[in-house]
Amino acid sequence: MKRSKKKEQVTTPKSTKNVSRETKQKVPATPIAEPFDVEQAQNIVFQPNAGPQTDYLASSEREVLYGGAAGGGKSYATLADPLRSLNHKDFSGLLVRHTTEELRELIQKSQELYPKAIPGIKWSERKSQWVTPRGGRIWMSYLDKDQDVMRYQGQAFNYIAFDELTQWSTPFAWNYMRSRLRSSAPELGLYMRATTNPGSIGHQWVKKMFIDPSKPNKPFWATDIETGDRLEYPKGHTKAGQGLFKRRFIPASLFDNPYLADSGDYETMLLSMPEHQRKQLLEGNWDVNEGAAFPEFNRKVHVVEPYDIPNSWTKFRACDYGYGSWTGVVWFAVSPSEQLVIYREMYVTRVTATDLADMILEEESGDGTIRYGVLDSSLWHKRGDTGPSLAEQMIMRGCRWRPSDRSKGSRVSGKNEIHRRLQVDEFTEEPQLVFFSTCTNCIAQLPSLPLDKRNPEDVDTNAEDHLYDAIRYGIMTRPRSSLWDFNPATQRSGFQAADPTFGY
Repeated sequence: MKRSKKKEQVTTPKSTKNVSRETKQKVPATPIAEPFDVEQAQNIVFQPNAGPQTDYLASSEREVLYGGAAGGGKSYATLADPLRSLNHKDFSGLLVRHTTEELRELIQKSQELYPKAIPGIKWSERKSQWVTPRGGRIWMSYLDKDQDVMRYQGQAFNYIAFDELTQWSTPFAWNYMRSRLRSSAPELGLYMRATTNPGSIGHQWVKKMFIDPSKPNKPFWATDIETGDRLEYPKGHTKAGQGLFKRRFIPASLFDNPYLADSGDYETMLLSMPEHQRKQLLEGNWDVNEGAAFPEFNRKVHVVEPYDIPNSWTKFRACDYGYGSWTGVVWFAVSPSEQLVIYREMYVTRVTATDLADMILEEESGDGTIRYGVLDSSLWHKRGDTGPSLAEQMIMRGCRWRPSDRSKGSRVSGKNEIHRRLQVDEFTEEPQLVFFSTCTNCIAQLPSLPLDKRNPEDVDTNAEDHLYDAIRYGIMTRPRSSLWDFNPATQRSGFQAADPTFGY
């Protein structure tokens, strides 16, 4: 027993001591990986160009337009965009072109890209559809006529893309396909995407939907393209008054695509085109259209950020009234250099003359002195009624006007005067007519006005010209800063004006 006890006393401490010493002496080895090039080790199938193409692929807004100049890599980006979620089992996408002939090029490019990005993906020629190993699918189809949208009735997609959106003459297809946007997988999100160049038959409605409401690259709440009102949840809804979803316009240019821009060959081809096509396809200019009445209009030149207008500047307003159509009101300020600044606009419909007078007076309550107002002279016509004319009704509310010049030749003279004021003075390098950027309707309508095909000296009166008429009425009053700085109401000596408002 004593021997055994001694053995335990000697063996146990010795074993513990040895283990402790061995543990302290051992240092684990650190594996060192052999150096390698990360980019070379990766098999990069598609890498977006820095700038607009990357912004487009990263955008989170519900509806996004990627457009502008030709050669910006728009179509290829649209093919790559759905790849992030295409292999999800619940992904359902649709990519459309206007005709089957135009669709073939997209299909060919997808056949080069998709099998590399998603191994095992299968193409069905009969269904015109890609199907991934996990069940995700995307159709590549066409929408030639409005009734073609009925082929998708009852179907659901979480991703819909239109390539070359301006080839659709109306927004019908775009609006209808929005109703097909739904998914049972919230993590996929809901997206509508479009690419296009300026021009073509649908130029105007695309411009109203994506270009006019906001500055490029700035998200904005979706608006009604007819009224300009924000699309909102209706009364009684739990989200009543909130915006429905956001849109965004991302401009692109040839120089955003180094694969085409570096050689210079494509740029040379675009430079050889007629002026309006060159501005659309090379510069991505949405304010230029074939047959436009004012091709010299340039947002970079004629649109300025709002600033505080000095009280010493002459201010006046002009109006083209319509109840069933539209009423356009613009406010002018005359700078000491005789430059006209349109600093406010009002564009409303179905508003009575008396209500309009109240709205105008409320808008300009903080403007100081409005020297005068000029109104469509036809509003003084009574047309058989026995009461006061529309102009008289407004004047009785305190909103005073003088009649516009509608004499023979006044339309042509007014158009020529607008041309003159849009020209950039070679000495001051400034035009004689500018708009605050908040006057979105004026900025959208003026460059879009077409010429009258029967009379190229005038604009097409069937076009949306209400704000143009108001501008023309105002400009044709021959406003001058030096003349209207004189206020006959403050005259104390010499000739006394009989009418302190108009000075005669």
